[in-house]
Amino acid sequence: MKKFNIRKVLDGLTAASSSSSSATAQSGTLRENDAIQETLQSDHFQLCKTVRHGFPYQPSSMAFDPVQKILAVGTQTGALRLFGRAGVECYCQHESGAAVIQLQFLVNEGALVSALADDSIHMWNLRQKIPAILHSLKFSRERITYCHLPFQSKWLYIGTERGNIHIVNVESFTLSGYVIMWNKAIELSTKTHPGPVVHISDNPMDEGKLLIGFECGIVVLWDLKSKKADCRYSYDEAIHSVAWHHEGKQFVCSHSDGTLTTWNIRIPAKSAQIITPHGKQPKDGKKPEPCKPILKVEYKTTRAGDPFMVLSGGLSYDTVGRRACLTVMHGKSTTVLEMDYPIVDFLTLCETPYPNDFQEPYAVLVLLEKDLVLIDLGQIGYPIYENPYPLTIHESPVTCCEYFVDCPAELIPALYSFGSRQKRQGYSKKEWPISGGNWGQGTQSYPEIIITGHADGSIKFWDASALMLQVLYKLKTAKVFERARGKEEKANTEIVEEDPFAIQTLSWCPESRMLCVAGVSAHVIIYRFSKQEATTEVVQLLEVRMQCEFTDGESPDPGGEQTPTLPTPGSSSSPQESEPPTQPSTGSNSSDGPRDNVPCLQVRSSPLKQSPGYQVELVIQLVWVSGEPPQPITSLAINSSYGLVVFGNSNGLAVVDYLQKTLLLNMGTSELYSPSDPYQRQPRSPRKVRQPSGATCDSNDGSNTSEDRCKSPTSGSTSPCNSDDERKQKFIEKVKFKSRRFSKTVANDFAKMSRKISSSSEQKTDLAKERSKQWRSVTFKKRICCLNEGKAPARMTQKGAVYRTESAPNFYTKDNCFTRSRSSSVTSIDRESREAISSFHFCESYPRKTDSVVGPCLLVGTTQGTVMMVALSLPPGGDQRLQQPVGVSSCGSMVELKGGILTMALLDATGALLPPSYEPWYDPNASDEEKEKSRRRRPASPPSSQEGQDAQFAVLCSEKQAKVVAMPSQTRIYKHNITETSFVLRADVVQMAGANCIACFCANGHIMTLSLPSLRPLLDVNYLPLTDMRIARTFCFSNLGQALYLTSPTEIQRITYSQETCDNRQEMLSELFTPVETPEAPNRGFFKGLFGGGAQSLDREDLCE
Repeated sequence: MKKFNIRKVLDGLTAASSSSSSATAQSGTLRENDAIQETLQSDHFQLCKTVRHGFPYQPSSMAFDPVQKILAVGTQTGALRLFGRAGVECYCQHESGAAVIQLQFLVNEGALVSALADDSIHMWNLRQKIPAILHSLKFSRERITYCHLPFQSKWLYIGTERGNIHIVNVESFTLSGYVIMWNKAIELSTKTHPGPVVHISDNPMDEGKLLIGFECGIVVLWDLKSKKADCRYSYDEAIHSVAWHHEGKQFVCSHSDGTLTTWNIRIPAKSAQIITPHGKQPKDGKKPEPCKPILKVEYKTTRAGDPFMVLSGGLSYDTVGRRACLTVMHGKSTTVLEMDYPIVDFLTLCETPYPNDFQEPYAVLVLLEKDLVLIDLGQIGYPIYENPYPLTIHESPVTCCEYFVDCPAELIPALYSFGSRQKRQGYSKKEWPISGGNWGQGTQSYPEIIITGHADGSIKFWDASALMLQVLYKLKTAKVFERARGKEEKANTEIVEEDPFAIQTLSWCPESRMLCVAGVSAHVIIYRFSKQEATTEVVQLLEVRMQCEFTDGESPDPGGEQTPTLPTPGSSSSPQESEPPTQPSTGSNSSDGPRDNVPCLQVRSSPLKQSPGYQVELVIQLVWVSGEPPQPITSLAINSSYGLVVFGNSNGLAVVDYLQKTLLLNMGTSELYSPSDPYQRQPRSPRKVRQPSGATCDSNDGSNTSEDRCKSPTSGSTSPCNSDDERKQKFIEKVKFKSRRFSKTVANDFAKMSRKISSSSEQKTDLAKERSKQWRSVTFKKRICCLNEGKAPARMTQKGAVYRTESAPNFYTKDNCFTRSRSSSVTSIDRESREAISSFHFCESYPRKTDSVVGPCLLVGTTQGTVMMVALSLPPGGDQRLQQPVGVSSCGSMVELKGGILTMALLDATGALLPPSYEPWYDPNASDEEKEKSRRRRPASPPSSQEGQDAQFAVLCSEKQAKVVAMPSQTRIYKHNITETSFVLRADVVQMAGANCIACFCANGHIMTLSLPSLRPLLDVNYLPLTDMRIARTFCFSNLGQALYLTSPTEIQRITYSQETCDNRQEMLSELFTPVETPEAPNRGFFKGLFGGGAQSLDREDLCE
């Protein structure tokens, strides 16, 4: 008999995670389970980062190697991102985390020099797949302001804040004895300090002459051999940048007053030309009005035409609010190109790497704060190139993320075929010129898809196969709704005023291609995938009224400003007896009374043209209840085989049949419990009517008496909260503080996380919320009877061109504190143990202990750690499925865990994963024959259970622990306490190396895996402390050892916990450096006799002194 002992666990196992694992169950069950041979060992696991995708967060500098065709971008956090051809990307990080102020390639040598804000310079080796620092040098007495490395030179010139220039030998990375002191560079008669060095460059025709620009407006031409200044050029405005003409006879300076001065090197007394590109020229010949500073200028020549002058900044001061612009001056034409974001830097890409030849510029690469733009200088109108990199992750802030590994092979081509039609037109027809590097030779061939949900309601599908990332398809969910045009309409979305369409969560079935998304305005949209265009005349809409009743000790309004309404016996307060308003009222309380039965968003009434791809099947909206907005949807699941969608929030859950467009079940969390539930809910007899605001008493049948309609509210006993420890409390306060700076979408996530942290130390309280058996049977029978008789459980009315289905409301509690921190200092209503729905899992299992035949089921997990079973009764397929009602019945609670339930799964008797059944994809707009060929429900794989034997194992994981329960006996087989001092943020049951395991990410930064079914710890690594709610919101595991999270607002970090992937990572990564011959130098004669005779050797010897 195999014993499951705790095997070797990888380094990083700390007291933060408990390794206690117990296996206590009936001996018969254990003997049966012993036959399961677990193959996963800790040797199968290792954690490492694989690749980072997206736009570099907070970019600060960039450089381009014109021979290798590689782009480098530095950031304010010390990161380096390198880009070559599409799919060739690399990320590395300076340990100090200081901002990268400048980058310089050793052109075609596979090396890069970075200068940081902490006054250090580093040499990176790019000839290896994972670049590494070869040399470092730190300045302790002077601050670095500018660096210059001439093409094919070994001397790196470093300018400082004090105005001095130091020279570094890049081969040995040591300082030479040659220093250009500021007081020697400027005239002795100048008494004031010239300020920091803002520019250094060598004369294109004479590399022994160095041009030095000081901030105050002085430019010095320095002779390296004679160690003295040849010429000095002075202007009364501060200098920002300098650019040479390729012949070395002229240079241009950009100034803080928006002017450009052109100087002949042999005439230092006066500038040859002064222009103000964007200044208004006065008629009286006076000096133009000053403009904003020109931050950078580049001067590039062509053989066949006028030179190009490209500059950033310099706009007139009267252009208030105008976006950042790049100006291209070519001949007599001046073109102003408006950018979407502020300009960080720009580079003009030229045909030659040699500065002493005609430059022949062909493109301008513009690094913006949140984008990278490449402008084609060779076409009229300067169109931009189509960017091949996945830099649009942050186009709208990411609000949720899901990762699918080993998807059906045909999915990616199907999504791409329609997504490619969505691309905008008007791009340059030329190939993307940043084309260096080679792809990796990885062995991974399985399809991977990442789905991101965004604040503007859009959803993006990404092909993430082979460590690359490419956008496949974009879906705009906001198209379903009317757009607010005026202030009076915007008030309708006051609870999510910034981003009313933001995606909260999503559920996707890759096999059937069914997609279900939930938004922050308490709306759910169901999509089908079709290859044919369709026009939907009427968007199908289902409105659901979810509410809970309050307990005796609760008040819906802690402020006490609103007084409860007390209906008289016999009167009806059902909103269904009066038509809801067609237009939402503008506030939570209008002149007609509290807003009621109104959704947060208005579905469009005009026909909706839907392109091939994802098309709307059904829209579900939760409505306001007596002045209270609907609660955010916390969990969501779709099953294509059953044709059902289920969603839940802090009030309860709703089950919707999206085939029949009907609401099957709308029930409060407390009602899901059976009379024998573990909370020992005490029977309550109906009591006299008490109706606080926010809770209404409704009936489906007008014959119900008021006592039937207004059942007794529940009461809850609350045990005192344990006080939070200091660390958690500080984190909560930090979370609260940060949440003020974000949109409500993000703020809600902050608040939810702080709620989890503070509640993680609370004791589980006894909730005496149980209704009496008599009350439960009356209500539930009434609801099920309605279904069995084939009546619609909600009323269908047609308003305009939209079908509204108003559900039969129940008694649900408005959870006022759901998005607030539940620390020990808050009011009793906040301490009340609220029970929201936290997870769902459709499965074929045994609904009750006594069942011996599997059937369609729904596992429901709550934030209080309870797992409940709901039995589903499906009619036969075909036309009967569309006509006969689906039966739904609660089977009560099954098991309890500490902390909220995060994930659930089923294993068969051999330990193999039992995925939810699904319906193969078919085109909804195809012919009936084609539909029938594919619409065969997948047969249920689990076998029937023999008397007294368990045939399945339910895997349950919460924020604190994991349990394996035998089915149908519901006997606990294994239990493992994952963490005592922290809590699990994300848990997934994943397939790995031909077996299954639970993967967990804790708030304390630990990533753990547990074997199945014995829950042995296999991996525990302290990887990433939770410093940002973005990580908590987007972290997700997938199969085959893959995981990801948003490491910044613009970047996705992919990691692996698979030893095999870590071993193969080197092969899979792309190569940055490829052997390329340097182009032949033009007119070598220019360099003959430099410094008179052996100029090069003299130069080097002099610089070493």
